[in-house]
Amino acid sequence: MIIYLAGPDVFLPDAVEIGRRKAEICAAHGLTGRYPLDNAIDPADAGVSRTIFRGNEAMMESADAIIANLTPFRGPSADAGTVYELGFMAGRGKLCLAYCNDPASYADRVARLHPVAAAPGGRLVDAEGLTVEEFGLPDNLMLIHALELHGAPLVTPRAAPEDVWHDLACFEICVRLAAERARNPLGFN
Repeated sequence: MIIYLAGPDVFLPDAVEIGRRKAEICAAHGLTGRYPLDNAIDPADAGVSRTIFRGNEAMMESADAIIANLTPFRGPSADAGTVYELGFMAGRGKLCLAYCNDPASYADRVARLHPVAAAPGGRLVDAEGLTVEEFGLPDNLMLIHALELHGAPLVTPRAAPEDVWHDLACFEICVRLAAERARNPLGFN
């Protein structure tokens, strides 16, 4: 089974090392992990962003599954590019697994960054009066239920690890789930 390894990890200073570690964890479970930075690109190329996009889509097309890192990135929610990749894979009927190293609810994450208040009717609103989604879920309901329907529920720790970007315990749980699916495709979920 080939796993596309999605997430904002590619923006870390040690992005290549994280990708290598993730691929090694996959290999230890009999899977092949493909990381976006495995694509060869020329950063000086005028069309480098489109080259990256096409390379990542080709990598996803050739993969059997995705493991997405949905740890909040530059805000209260998952990285936008990773969300696209997860939707891309779900839309193709591929196995979708994900983890998030921040177990807080989405509403609590929003409240960490912006004023949130109760409005009439019990809904939460931000400073602009816009509703803050609150279902007790760790991210937007579309992500959470896509995972449930196309793979397995989002994997989160009981408490956030000290280093949310380098702790791979929840990632490894996703890898084990993928390996189980590879061994027993009809008995999963």
